[in-house]
Amino acid sequence: MATVELRFSALPEHVRTARLVAAAVARRAGVEEAVLDEVRLAVGEACTRAVGLHQTGGISAPVRVLLIEEEKQFSIEVGDEAPHAVPGERTGAGPGDPDGEADEDEMGLAVISGLVDDVEVSAGEHGGSIKMTWPTTPPPTILA
Repeated sequence: MATVELRFSALPEHVRTARLVAAAVARRAGVEEAVLDEVRLAVGEACTRAVGLHQTGGISAPVRVLLIEEEKQFSIEVGDEAPHAVPGERTGAGPGDPDGEADEDEMGLAVISGLVDDVEVSAGEHGGSIKMTWPTTPPPTILA
């Protein structure tokens, strides 16, 4: 199992770099060429979400992206360090518009779910992550 780890400052201009790196590693891992646009879009959406959560929360820690190549699948995990409400728990009014932020967050997750069949979202008081997985095809065997 090969893993590439990317960490970047929570700035929107770094999301493009994360998308490019994810697509390059996915291609090398054996993700079908036709799916690479979905990989780029999903990673861009997940990283944009993490950057927004860090900026809104005043968090200076970097956004973390893990690119994991396994035998028959390729996974990307985008992690943030923003505290998330426990599911079912409503937060009170505070700085900004919590309901607007929650709607935007849910929209981003809906876009990711529409692009990727296998998505796991975890969230807690110490941060959250989105793990997206795609199947890979083994490289063709070259006979000499």
